[in-house]
Amino acid sequence: MPRLNVIIASTRPGRSGPAVAEWFTKIAEKHGRFEIRLVDLAEVGLPLLDEPNHPSERNYTKQHTKDWSAIVDAADAFVFVAPEYNYSINAALKNAIDYLYFEWQYKPVGIVSYGNTSAGLRAAQMTKQVVTTLKMVPVPECVAIHFIGQHIDADGNFTGTDAMASSAEGMLDELHSVAEALEPLRAKAAG
Repeated sequence: MPRLNVIIASTRPGRSGPAVAEWFTKIAEKHGRFEIRLVDLAEVGLPLLDEPNHPSERNYTKQHTKDWSAIVDAADAFVFVAPEYNYSINAALKNAIDYLYFEWQYKPVGIVSYGNTSAGLRAAQMTKQVVTTLKMVPVPECVAIHFIGQHIDADGNFTGTDAMASSAEGMLDELHSVAEALEPLRAKAAG
């Protein structure tokens, strides 16, 4: 069964990402076509890129990079649960992506984006440009959450709409198809 890492991209105190990721993870578990791992960048705790060698050398000197490499390497697909900050990708996600190179290759990625009026779509589009450089395959299906604050209750729980859940299921179907199609390329690159 392919492995899907659901990555909470925001590290900001008071963030909405964990609640959205919990909602999405339940849908992914019910979907049943992936082994799911929830990864919180706040817990991973990567400092601003501090490796002396280029990621393409895969000559890591810091334990946090070695740990991050193992987490990303073990996955067959990704979902980034990501906010939009100032019309762009948030810094913690960009930093986490930039730490590695080969570990991302030939893996599909979906995006659950959130924000206010834009639903994080500008950040999602920018993220897609970044990941293609790493030979990742962003799927066009997405979950875009407008006015995130209206979906978070007083206890910090996220409630998605039926349309959001349907979008999540469609994205998971496509991620599974693309992960399977790319498997020979991942095997060749690893071998």
